[in-house]
Amino acid sequence: MAGGACIGIYPEGTRSPDGKLYKGRTGIARMAIESGAAIIPVAMFNTAEIQPTGQVVPKVQRVEMIFGEPLYYKGDTSDLKVLREITDEIMNKIQELSGQEYVDMYASEAKIILMKQRREEAKREKREEG
Repeated sequence: MAGGACIGIYPEGTRSPDGKLYKGRTGIARMAIESGAAIIPVAMFNTAEIQPTGQVVPKVQRVEMIFGEPLYYKGDTSDLKVLREITDEIMNKIQELSGQEYVDMYASEAKIILMKQRREEAKREKREEG
């Protein structure tokens, strides 16, 4: 970033398991403060259809993107409250652009919950069959 390069960062840290927008990790805020670089919030659409989870090679289709206004941040990178506030603001901007439902939970936690629910559902279906 120091040389003017552009990089993409996915603040959730993983793909959404269900198309909702989840709580961002604070590394994005730390990088924004340390580098002084602009953060451009971006909403991306059709990514799950183009490359479903587990599919190695994506389909050849266009990803629709909406870019927000640049955001600049200053602050103390050792202050966890500051990092959380900045991260939440960035996620809020992404939510405004995307219209996705926001869930105040990390996507990795949601994946575990959904996996447990699917297992329970499969067990219930198996009991009903047998």
